Amino acid sequence: MTKVLILGANGRIARIVEQRLLAETDVQLTLVLRNAGRLLVTSPERETVIQGDVSDSQLLDTVMPNQDIVYANLARNMALLAQTIITSMNRNHVPHLIWVTGSGLYHETPNPFGAWVEQVVGHAAKNDTRHAARIIESSDIPATIIRAAYMTDDTKIDYELTYKGERFKGTMISRASIADLIMKIIAEPTAYENTSLGISQPGTDNMLPQVKLMAQHR
Repeated sequence: MTKVLILGANGRIARIVEQRLLAETDVQLTLVLRNAGRLLVTSPERETVIQGDVSDSQLLDTVMPNQDIVYANLARNMALLAQTIITSMNRNHVPHLIWVTGSGLYHETPNPFGAWVEQVVGHAAKNDTRHAARIIESSDIPATIIRAAYMTDDTKIDYELTYKGERFKGTMISRASIADLIMKIIAEPTAYENTSLGISQPGTDNMLPQVKLMAQHR
């Protein structure tokens, strides 16, 4: 039986993934978040909720053993978190990481959306996410990085993927679509090992978001 550790389990994408895993699979879940009271446990025999900070290496070493997949749904201090997670995964021999972040890691996002992302997110924050990606990609942990366009709460599942080295397509993507991709990775992680996937909704290339990206919560 597959065991999945979700870090940042109160995030909106994470909650969709949690609900779908419970409804569609027999996966066992360990859910880590700062305030455990925010999650309503519906399947106590399959869900373990842990309150704590993902930057706490001792906490990670407590929850990491025997996990099959780590799905990180985090924001801020991404390089620090990436290093802490990778170190714990190595210590505990966990074989796959799913890392969700925004587009523009490789300056692959064309203007005007690319310039909008850089301006709204800010230089320091974007450099932090790029540093985190370099930490993950230089590690020996098989990982899938998901580079998302601007995230919406549309329930429609409709997406296309681009790969590292390809020009990013689109400007927006529903959280439901990102969750669907994560479900596919969890079902067949080896098929997505060591890939960096851009995800967006087809046909949104010329639709510049009218809201501030920095206010987003995954």
